[in-house]
Formats: sequence, C-alpha cells, structure tokens
Amino acid sequence: MKILIANKFYYPRGGDCIYTLQLELLLKNKGHEVSVFAIQHPQNQPTVFDCYFPSEVSYSSSSVKNIMKSVLRPLGVREVKQKFTALLDKFQPDIVHLNNIHTHLSPVLAEIAHKKQIRVVWTIHDFKLLCPRYDCMRAGSFCQLCFSNKINVLKYKCMKNSLFASVLAYLEAIKWNKEKLEKYTNAFICPSEFIKSQMLAGGFNEKKLIVLHNFVSILKNDLTNCKREDYYCYVGRMSVEKGIETLLKAAQQLPYLLKIVGSGPLFDDLQSRYASDKIEFLGYLNKEKVKLVLEKARFSVVPSECYENNPLSGIESLCFGTPVLGANIGGIPELIKENRNGLLFESGNKEDLKNKIEKMYNSAFDYVAITQKAKADYSSDNYYASLMNIYCLR
Repeated sequence: MKILIANKFYYPRGGDCIYTLQLELLLKNKGHEVSVFAIQHPQNQPTVFDCYFPSEVSYSSSSVKNIMKSVLRPLGVREVKQKFTALLDKFQPDIVHLNNIHTHLSPVLAEIAHKKQIRVVWTIHDFKLLCPRYDCMRAGSFCQLCFSNKINVLKYKCMKNSLFASVLAYLEAIKWNKEKLEKYTNAFICPSEFIKSQMLAGGFNEKKLIVLHNFVSILKNDLTNCKREDYYCYVGRMSVEKGIETLLKAAQQLPYLLKIVGSGPLFDDLQSRYASDKIEFLGYLNKEKVKLVLEKARFSVVPSECYENNPLSGIESLCFGTPVLGANIGGIPELIKENRNGLLFESGNKEDLKNKIEKMYNSAFDYVAITQKAKADYSSDNYYASLMNIYCLR
C-alpha cells in the first residue's frame, strides 16, 4: 500500500510530530511505501520529498509580505495546492493520512485528495476542528461556545486576545466548516474516548469517528533489573496549560525530589523562581536520556490544566513501568487505573496534587505488571492492525 502522511512540521516538535515520525517508520517497517508532506523548516528530518514542501510561514513576523502569507495560508493558497497536487500525481497514494495541518497547510489537502478519489484518514490531535483556538479555553476556563457558532471566537477575541488573530481563526473555521471536513474525510481517528465525545458534541457523524489510542515505539527494557531512584518526574512542555506551575507549587511544600524534563516559553522564568535542592530542571533531553529518567523514577506526573487528548508522555511512562499521577481531565483518566498504574487528582488543585504525590510515595506499585500491560495496550503491532482496518474500511 502507498500512504502519504501530512503534518505541518516534520521534526519532533510536539506530540503530533512525534506521532507522525513514528507512524512513518512503523508503516515502512511493515513494507509500505510512504511519502510525507509538511512545510519547509530548517529542523526537518531529511527526506526526498522536501522538494514538494511549501514555504514556511512565520506567525511572529510583522513584515507586510509575511502578514499576507499568514492571512491567506490557512484558507488554502496556490503554492500548497500546486505542490500537494504534484506530490499526489507523482506518488499516487492509496491513502492520505492527515494529522495537524491547519494554519500552515490547511484542510485544502483533504479537499484535493477527495476530488482525486483518494481515501482520506485524519488523526485528531487537538480540538481545532471544534474550537478555532485549538484548546477549548477562554479566559482560563473551559468553553464550548464555538462548537455551535464560530462567531464567538470574534466576540471574545479568543486568539491571543487579538481581534486580528481572531478574525483569521474565524475565517479559517468558516472556510473549512464541519460539513466540508466530513465530506472530504472518510474516517477521523480519535486517540481518546474523550475527544470522540467532544467531536460528537460538535455535531460530527459518529459513523466517521473511530477511537484508536496512540502507540509508542520504545526500546526493549528489562525492568526486573531496573533500580528505582528516590525522585518523581515531569516530562513535557513548559507552558501554562500543562499545569507545570501548579506542580511546582505543590513540590515546594514536599520533601521529595522532582525532576523536570522539557523546555518551552516558561522555562527560564520557572527555573529562576523554583529551582532548589528539591526541584531539578533538566531542560530538553534526547529520547535516550528521557528514557533513563522515566525508567528510574518512582512515578511521573501529568498535571495538565487543559483538555489533553491521549498524552504520549503518560503512555511512555507506563510503557517503562513508571506509574502516572494524572490530572482528572480530558483523555488522561483513560490511561490510569487507580492504585494499579497510578492515581488521579483534581486538575489545577494544588492541595489535592500535593496530597496525591504523598500518597504515590507511600503506595507500592508492580512496575513489571505496569509495563507489561502498557506494552500490550499501546504496542505498535496492535496499532498497525487496527490502522489497516481503518485504511481498508469502505
């Protein structure tokens, strides 16, 4: 089978990008021909298909030329259409598998593939199809107003509290409305039951929504010889919606060592205010070093204060046999069986988080049983078998 995978970035920038890269590798290892489509970027992985990649758009540049590109790109511009069409004509895929394509590439990819009678499968990594600002948040609270009427993104200036940015998001949402997205897409892969429930709330056809949890590709590990050290950890982006500061505030009041892995917009500020002998900031680490941190931790924390979908950080932790203390929000509870592979706490509640950290330290977990169950649940082989059924479903 020939599969074209599209994602706006082609380097390990976030969960959607890591999924894209792992999916490409999985499909190639199973004997399929795979091509990729993304924007040009200096950090992209090398690929013979980069000659088809449209130019990068910077949404932080204030130049007139770049502003015009940023206004038009989400609507489906000539450069994207021409290069994607050229790749389709050259590669002749059986399947187009979309991921995060809004803004930088746009759903025009689904339209073009559909018109060429190519089956389109779309993995939903966030809430962009429902909420113009991706995360269903407004003024720090959860919001579903745009599920029924996208004009609310203008009314409340949801995009960066900017009317201009909100107008762009509104125009994109109207251009690529639910009716068009459903028409052009054969199946939407929902990595969690939670995001499926939100898609249903937004009016999407249940027959096109298929729940398939993410998978992880990890090295084999022998946990029978893995000695746990006396610390717990956080692995992820350093940004407000991830709940990292709530975790740091709770950690300040406890005697246990917390290791923080990751970078992001809050890194410098949080490190300057919270670094201590009980809170260690490790910054960005490569995959192997992250693996070592997770393997030796007593447990990891996923403290998100936004609607997480099916966080890879939690899945990876469990696959290394490391229990997860997760916020009771979005798709996180679907990963956790309380007292077996972790615990849940009330999202954003520092006191509850603090109490649950103490409880995790005083609980006994079967690390080998956790990793065996997680590897069965999130194995690439199981994922591949389910994905092939979706690809071939008519």
